[in-house]
Amino acid sequence: MEPQVILVDSNDKQIGIEGKLKAHQGKGMLHRSISICVFNSKGETMLQQRADSKYHAGGQWSNTTCSHPYPGETADQAAHRRLKEEMGFDCELKQAFEFEYETPVGNGLTEHEYDHVFYGTYEGKANPDPEEVKGWKWMDMKALSSDMKKNPNAYTPWSRMIIERVLKKQAGG
Repeated sequence: MEPQVILVDSNDKQIGIEGKLKAHQGKGMLHRSISICVFNSKGETMLQQRADSKYHAGGQWSNTTCSHPYPGETADQAAHRRLKEEMGFDCELKQAFEFEYETPVGNGLTEHEYDHVFYGTYEGKANPDPEEVKGWKWMDMKALSSDMKKNPNAYTPWSRMIIERVLKKQAGG
């Protein structure tokens, strides 16, 4: 059975459930998502390179983890579940902010998401699932922002939006 996502309104109130692929087709239906940015003590963030086999944005670099809560699962529960499933570790996470975005991602698909963004701190190595993740690395936030501007197509559209907001929050904005 196809994974299901939680359809929401612009206030993140659940209004239904839909198959993940159908929710992303065409203009895209607004649905709940989670994104995680894990940092180390040097202030670097852990990036993942999405597996080439992903249904969109394969091979692009992104924030540590992104996904969708299952129906009946909280954003916090989904964040911990997906961090373990994708990157092979878990750490304390705190929700930092939420935002809505809509962006085409190729193959006739659109990400139209109400995203719950979490921050975590971790000092170890990742042990990613190769079905999900092609590679990973730690990267300085300012160097990451600069590289995203120079090479935007190397990064997922949502990660560019998230990193911009993270840097703004870190600067006190």
